[in-house]
Amino acid sequence: MKKLLATAALALLPVLGFANTGGPALEEANIDLRDQASLQSGARYFMSYCSGCHSLQYMRYNRMAADLGISDADLRKYFLVGDAKPGDLMTRAMTVADAEKWFGVPSPDLTLVTRWRSPDWVYTYLKSFYLDPTRPYGVNNPLFPNVAMPHILGDLQGPQQPVMSHGAGTPVAVGAKLIKQGRLTAPQYDAMVRDITAFLTYVGEPIQQERKRLGVYVLMFLGVFFIFAYFLKKEYWKDVD
Repeated sequence: MKKLLATAALALLPVLGFANTGGPALEEANIDLRDQASLQSGARYFMSYCSGCHSLQYMRYNRMAADLGISDADLRKYFLVGDAKPGDLMTRAMTVADAEKWFGVPSPDLTLVTRWRSPDWVYTYLKSFYLDPTRPYGVNNPLFPNVAMPHILGDLQGPQQPVMSHGAGTPVAVGAKLIKQGRLTAPQYDAMVRDITAFLTYVGEPIQQERKRLGVYVLMFLGVFFIFAYFLKKEYWKDVD
């Protein structure tokens, strides 16, 4: 038992060490996947600002429209890109060659970004760009240092300056502070980023709400089955000393 506890403590040391470095803290996204209006807004924002560079290559346009209550007319008018058809996968407009030429690396597919990063990470990331004249696009991000991505929402949020941590070693950015308001107020920008995060969370697992709904019935069935199994066990073992 002591060896097991010692092994667990050693495994947690890197995590505890990182937690004490004063690294960037994640804000709570507080998304609601039952809010269809939020998901629709997030889908529109994604198509307007993100789909030129980033794909959702495991999601189809018509599946998204059916789940989010988007009519076929609106889907064709506001969401389809180029020659895309409703049954096509949501690929990006930019080619891989162009992405490597302009950004140095291919822009990643975002279908599963909230699954391997978390919604809170995506929400905080989109709020944390700050001015950095040493970077090719003039911005950096404490959650993704030396990020190659420009702040595509910068004119909406407004410019930010880094919040630095002056602990042991070289100072590092642990956050960002707004210098001047952009086209949106801070609450409006937060709501926009929350909608985008909610949409990306839906895309990462479209069946999530249905899975949770069915899970309730499964647990109810198991509860009832357990009662019958318990009394059946008592009946089988009643004559056993």
